[in-house]
Amino acid sequence: MKAKFLMTLASFALAAQVGVAGAASENAFPGIEHVTTQLPVAEVESRLKDALESKGLTLFTVIDHTQNAEKVDLQLPPTRTVIFGNPKAGTPLMQCQGSTALDLPQKMVLRETEEGTRIEWNDPAYLAERHGLQECDLPLDKITQILQDVAETAAGS
Repeated sequence: MKAKFLMTLASFALAAQVGVAGAASENAFPGIEHVTTQLPVAEVESRLKDALESKGLTLFTVIDHTQNAEKVDLQLPPTRTVIFGNPKAGTPLMQCQGSTALDLPQKMVLRETEEGTRIEWNDPAYLAERHGLQECDLPLDKITQILQDVAETAAGS
């Protein structure tokens, strides 16, 4: 009984530490960056497309998950995945490690939440860790900044 109590207490302590760390980083999901805006998803999508174009990035497609859910009689708050990239940036990542193609082209998810429209994307440092890109000379800081810039522009920040 005492051992069970101590295990439960240890679990609560660990959960509290994780909660504090998550609150400090404001990121409950490692490797996923985000910004939130009060603009509606459709407007954020339009602003994101303009931001991508201004940065010279290619828009490949937009997947409307809400529309797809409706086709099978399910409901989903407005949720879209915008798929885009630049072969000059993405190709060296894939040359370094072919598995990086699993995560490219880049994607941003736009979804309606209780807090507003959330724009989410993969942190390039996380992708580098996930795919073992540390030994390659890659412009990860530049990619990180571009993703942050287009997200903030889309959010109206």
